[in-house]
Amino acid sequence: MARERWSGKLGVILAVAGSAIGLGNFLRFPGQAVQNGGGAFMIPYFVALLLLGLPLMWIEWTIGRFGGGFGHSTAPGMFHTLANKNRFVKYFGVIGIFGPIVIFVYYTYIESWLLGYSVFALRGLYNRCHDHASMTAFLDAYRGLTRNEYFSGLATAYAFFLITFAVNLGIVAFGIRRGIERVCRYALPVLFVMAVVLMVRVLTLGSPDPAHPENNVFSGLGFLWNPDWSKLWNGAAWERFLREPGLSPVRLAHLGAALNGRVWLAAAGQIFFTLSVGIGVILTYASYLSPRDDVALSGLTAASANEVAEVILGGSIVIPAAFAFFGPVAVLQSGSIFDLGFKTMPLVLQKLAFAPLFGFFWFALLFLAGITSSISLAQPAVAFLEDEFNLARKEAALVFGMVTFLLCHLVIFGLGAGVLDEFDFWGGTFGLVLFGTVETILFGWVFGMDRAWSELHIGSDITIPRFYRWIIRYVTPVFLLVILTAYLIQDGLPLLTLRNVPPERTLPILMTRIVLVLLFALLALLVWLAWRRKASPQGAV
Repeated sequence: MARERWSGKLGVILAVAGSAIGLGNFLRFPGQAVQNGGGAFMIPYFVALLLLGLPLMWIEWTIGRFGGGFGHSTAPGMFHTLANKNRFVKYFGVIGIFGPIVIFVYYTYIESWLLGYSVFALRGLYNRCHDHASMTAFLDAYRGLTRNEYFSGLATAYAFFLITFAVNLGIVAFGIRRGIERVCRYALPVLFVMAVVLMVRVLTLGSPDPAHPENNVFSGLGFLWNPDWSKLWNGAAWERFLREPGLSPVRLAHLGAALNGRVWLAAAGQIFFTLSVGIGVILTYASYLSPRDDVALSGLTAASANEVAEVILGGSIVIPAAFAFFGPVAVLQSGSIFDLGFKTMPLVLQKLAFAPLFGFFWFALLFLAGITSSISLAQPAVAFLEDEFNLARKEAALVFGMVTFLLCHLVIFGLGAGVLDEFDFWGGTFGLVLFGTVETILFGWVFGMDRAWSELHIGSDITIPRFYRWIIRYVTPVFLLVILTAYLIQDGLPLLTLRNVPPERTLPILMTRIVLVLLFALLALLVWLAWRRKASPQGAV
């Protein structure tokens, strides 16, 4: 079966940028910035971008192109090849299929809310909601958590979910060039136009309330770009770090506390999420490159496009608008992604002229950003079935669709019990960091830095500064190990033991974890079966 290819360099850059530009740029980024001190968040954010984001972006583009040359489009096969066909390494690659599936399951459902809200904005359905309480009630009723005059059950949300799921599956079934690339070529320019229109409108708001002139867009921009250094440093913890001998986990935890580990962890997590690194998607996309296609400049270009969308556009819409209309106190009290995106922004936009149009622009751009990301999340599993089991494209998409459709119902009906949060943690937080750590060690230490650096520069249109050799080999893996260690010490045990979980949520969360373990085991079994087929005379390739 002939492997698909991108139509050209622009196609793959747009596809990777589309995967990265998603809800993380316009929803998660403002929420993380508000929750972690605004300007204080931006310092570790840019440090993480330079020491984690760009190295991992180049690592994944390079591994992907290298693995694609051996007929592999997913992490198990790539890791197997990268580690000189070590019989166990491929099972670490299962994370690169498991993570995208888990994220796709809940991401698609959230994406469907955006489609629904796009329609609601045009119809003015939430216009009678004039404060956060009423907007919260509207959102909760829509998601089936409560009932009110607008919604009496899940029927409306479920209808939009079916449409969204069908659109995703249809695009994936059409393949790399006719499906994913074509959608990204049109969706990204439209998305950017909508975002620029909203940004310009927000930045020209001035001070909407004459009684409170201090509440304006400039105070919002100041909050984001003026760092409070005291929120980044803890002198007492630094002294404990200096007193502790060696490089024990306890000493690393003291270092995390000295650097205000929570803010640094949040920044690193945002970089992972926003660039789509540590997921497995970029590996798959890069596998459809030709052996001498550039990956250095292409990776940098895709990352730059994402940062423009996130820092310039995403950072200039939600936070300045919220500060202008509600002031810093209200914004700091509503810093979650759902609060800012689904509650605060609709309240802001309905106060403007042409409110239905601006409301539609907001939710439509989020929907387009979401769909360019969700179709990328489907690709690793579909590609795995194509490569390792010789399924046709539409057959692989159908199998993927049936499994994920069933899993989506756990999130839909278990939303109030914390199921979505469980999926997000194991697939979209812990899984990303763990997978990123594994691939970084494999690339710099098992594959070897000399071979890795040469492979990265094959066909390259730029020369990456040599100090990134040192960063990729030493700094990035150490940074990731510190993050993992600090998280496990600070939050790992309470999470695993359900220490802070309300009793009524214990059973649903345990059942969710059992399902996730079974899914991971099933994927590991499929990897084992695929390599067994390859080893047999009938299945050898």
